[in-house]
Amino acid sequence: MTALAIFGARHRILRAHVTVAGCALALCLVSAAPADGDTSGAKPTVVLVHGAFADGSSWDGVTARLERNGYTVIAPANPLRGLYNDSTYIASVLNGIKGPVVLVGHSYGGAVISSAAAGKPQVKSLVYVSALMPDVGESGMSLAARFPSGLGTATRSVPHRESGRSRTDLYLERDKVHQVFAADLPESEADLLGVTQRPVATTAFSEKAKVAAWKAIPSWSLVSRQDKTINPDQERFQAKRAGAHTVEINSSHVSLIAHPEAVTNLILQAAAGSSSAQPSLATTGSVYDARVEAGIAGASLVVGTGAVLLGRRLRRRLPRRPAVSVHHLTGG
Repeated sequence: MTALAIFGARHRILRAHVTVAGCALALCLVSAAPADGDTSGAKPTVVLVHGAFADGSSWDGVTARLERNGYTVIAPANPLRGLYNDSTYIASVLNGIKGPVVLVGHSYGGAVISSAAAGKPQVKSLVYVSALMPDVGESGMSLAARFPSGLGTATRSVPHRESGRSRTDLYLERDKVHQVFAADLPESEADLLGVTQRPVATTAFSEKAKVAAWKAIPSWSLVSRQDKTINPDQERFQAKRAGAHTVEINSSHVSLIAHPEAVTNLILQAAAGSSSAQPSLATTGSVYDARVEAGIAGASLVVGTGAVLLGRRLRRRLPRRPAVSVHHLTGG
């Protein structure tokens, strides 16, 4: 057999190895495909729900950053008329959104999203930002009794009549806004929050949660270490109970205003559905991860076994010849 024939046979062996590897790579890609078959890669809509005493403008810094990252953002007005009323309204907002949703709540807005997301399969992630995360049967008041904060002495009650019924609204005391609510903002900015604050009905904190969506939906949580409105220990307790992926930052209660970059980064992690430490909740996709690993392991076995066996079979067909130098093959 000539040197050129030997070279051609070896080239066919190499080409066979490449073919086997290519088939194995295809197997890897099939195994790693999302379990639900969704390969569109469409980004979820991010819905931002503000808390008590606030409005949608509190999300301005976060909204701008999310939109720069290509996300569609909705920041609806939370009515602040009571947990049942508010969660029903936010649920109606979700009904009008096509495709997956990342639902984010700040402060009292956390209690609202925990109820609004129940039974909404399009909600893929919940994000709690310095927020309430009540379990079934709990209320903002019952949690505050276990984890006292400065909010109890920073509000004033204003009775009024609504739809023919006597109601009570809560307002932040203007001289307590900077100290209790927004300590890491300039005092002038904290004063402006006090001027533009929206009152919240006492039923927002007294009504007990009937559902807790974080039990079935993966959650992310941001703890504000200097929070005097919600006790940071309460935020930690809630996040641990929910199996949430948790980050802590040095912030007052208004982390979304004072540290929009950190809040945005956490939302982006939830939107991507991956992070350095996945939530421990059983429904966060551990089956999918195991399936991917099994597929890769199986493909590796195909590469190793198939390539070796095919290479041996082809080599056995070649007559043994002395090694041919590159110089000989090139005719140099």
